[in-house]
Formats: sequence, C-alpha cells, structure tokens
Amino acid sequence: MSTDESTSNVDADAEPEPEPSVVDDLHTDEWESEMQALLEDGDYDAELGLEMAKDAQRLVAGELDEADFYERYHEAVIDEFGVDDRPIAEAIEDADGDRDRFMKSLEELENGELDRREAMKKMGAAGLFLGLGTWATKENAEGGPDAASVAGDGEQGEGKQYGMVIDLEKCDGCLACVVACSQENNTSAGANWMYVFTYEDGHQEEENYLVRTCQHCSDAPCEKVCPTTARHKRTEDGLVLTDYDVCIGCRYCQVACPYGVNYFQWGEPDTPESELDYDHVYDGRDRRVDSRPPKGVMGKCTMCPSRQDGKMGEDKVGTTACEDACSMDAIHFGDMNDDESDPNQYLEQVREENPNDREDYPNRAGDTVSTFRLLEELGTDPNVVFVGNEPGPNAKQVEGPVKYEEIGEVDRRKEVLDDGTFAGGVSP
Repeated sequence: MSTDESTSNVDADAEPEPEPSVVDDLHTDEWESEMQALLEDGDYDAELGLEMAKDAQRLVAGELDEADFYERYHEAVIDEFGVDDRPIAEAIEDADGDRDRFMKSLEELENGELDRREAMKKMGAAGLFLGLGTWATKENAEGGPDAASVAGDGEQGEGKQYGMVIDLEKCDGCLACVVACSQENNTSAGANWMYVFTYEDGHQEEENYLVRTCQHCSDAPCEKVCPTTARHKRTEDGLVLTDYDVCIGCRYCQVACPYGVNYFQWGEPDTPESELDYDHVYDGRDRRVDSRPPKGVMGKCTMCPSRQDGKMGEDKVGTTACEDACSMDAIHFGDMNDDESDPNQYLEQVREENPNDREDYPNRAGDTVSTFRLLEELGTDPNVVFVGNEPGPNAKQVEGPVKYEEIGEVDRRKEVLDDGTFAGGVSP
C-alpha cells in the first residue's frame, strides 16, 4: 500500500487522541462507588466532591492546570459552601484585586512564556502567597515528578520540608510505632494514623512490611479540594495539616487522597477534650492542628507539629512519637531539603552500603538504589522515602507477627485498603 493510500482516509481535522491518564487508570467503578457512598454519608454535595477529587488528582499529575481547576469549580464551591477559600481562589482574591492580570500571568507561566521569578513579580501579593514552588501545571509535571525533589537524589528543594525515611528492611512488624502514635495523639479506636501492612510477594518467601502514614505531599490533592483552608500546608516546614476549628467535615480531602490516610471522627472522641494537653493541641501559630480531632472533623498523621514548634519541650524538636518508639531504628524524621539531616544522612549510608541489587530488590525501577516513594507516578511528590523492596503487583496482605488486638488497637487495615485508597501496591 502506498503512503497516499494509507493516509487518504485520515481526517486532518479530527481531534487528537487524549493522552493516557495515569489517574484514570487507577480509578475503578468500585472505587467510585465506594467514594460516592462515603460522601453521601455526609452533609455536602457528594457528586461535586467526587469530581473535584478526581480533578485534583489529575491536577497534581499534570493532566489539568490550576487555572482550569479553579474555573471549573469556583461557582459550584460558592453555591455549596458560600465561600471558596481553596489556595488558588485565595491567591486570585489576593492578586491586588486584579483577577484578570493574575489569570493571564498564570496562563503565561503554564505555557512556558514566563519564568517563575517573573510570574511572582507580575502576580504581586498572590505570587508571594503561592511561592510557585510546587505550582501544578501541565508543563512542569511533564515526565512525572522531579527526581531532584526526592531526598538524597541530588539538588534539594528550597526551604524546610519535613518528612521521613522509613527502612522497611529493618521493620519487624512489632507495631510499636502504631501504639506510640495512638497514645501520644489520643486517637479513637480504629482511627490509627499509622499502619504497618504485612504482605507476601510472589517472588519472596519471607514476610514484607509496609509502614504507611500520611505522606505530607509537596503537591497535596487533599489541600486543593478543601473549600475552607482547613487542610493546608505550613509554609515554614511543609507539613500538611488540618485546622480543626475550620474543618467542616465535608470529607472531600478524604476522597482526593490516594493513600487512604484520612479519618473522619464520627462520634465523640474516646479521649474528652478536658484530658488533652493544651501544648499538644495548638501549634506555634496557635492553630488547633495536633492531637486527635473533635467530632465531625477530619484527622490524620501530623508529624507532630507541636513537637516541632517546641511546645512540648526543646528535646522533642525534630522528633516524632513513632520514631522515638522504634527500637529497630527504621524511622528517620527530619528536613528532607537539608543534606545534613538525619533522613538524608541515613540515605547516604544506605546507598553506600547497598548497591542496586536486582536479586534483592526485583521491583526497582531505573537506577535507583533500593528506595522508593508510594504512588510517585501520581505527581503528589510525597515526602516519605522508603528503603527496601517496593510491593509488586501481586503483593497480598497477610497476618503480621503481632496482632492489632494484642496491643489494644482495632485492625482496620483491610478496610483502609478497600475504602479510599489505591493501595500503593498491596492488595487486601
């Protein structure tokens, strides 16, 4: 067949095929049904929450830009909540009253016609508010997350960014971290902020562990869907927190998060407010973001901000409850943007001592050395780096060496994987 014959039936004006969506590939009818049911248990528009959550995930994956995301939902958010206090909306309101100028600058930034420094100048106060450090656009997300932003992978980001390195090769499944987190934060039964998943993988005979907590993403979809700024990222250290006094319990953040780490406090907490330590409730900004949430509010791992702000004593700064409890030295907390921090120094040691051995780490991708981040292909830029073998596609959850009931906890791991998460490689 000649070239002319082979192309003669092609419509030159036809719409190009859409790019494959890593987010849509992970969504299933079952997941959507579960998320719809979850939102319908609340008091707010379930359909709006589900669509915003899916688009927030597309946003951080680089399949949608901030301007489109804002325009698509602004009126609906106003109609449902009376306000639109999402970060993008707040930035537009703060753009010296010139919304058109802000949107034009944003479009120029997204189209590559304007660099970030110039964009910040043109956007005025809004540019300073946003920082544009993790600004999600189709252009800057092309090709996936920036490898340089991974701890120990080269050039570090700007400013402080708290996170963790968790060595799964050292974890023995003792659940001490789970107990410590629950006790320090007074979480209610079944609302664990940290879980240890025990799983079997097809190519390995021994038990494997996956310690999962909030990833404190640099580009967090949960923050992007919050209509009230309750879910927010602290500018001073990158921790993603929930302001309990501002949260209205719409649960949109729970659906937008791909990691299944958010918990809604349905009833009165097991620990009454009168028994909470004031210094472990309010952070250095006097915002109520730590310890367990009140009724009707979202809760999740906080990485202990009241510790980091010195409110629990100077000796607690730079530590977390889970790290303190780990006798296996598997958890390392600190500034992921500081080469000299504990997590980065630990990674340096690991990479010197452990070359990329495919026999030991068959699921390694590229030339990384026995480290991975959960679901990094989604573009969330998580700030938890794992040492060890990443769960493969056939990983299945099994009973661990220590049962949750034995430590006085409720085992909701299967429910966590079934309800509200893409599982990160481990199946129930």
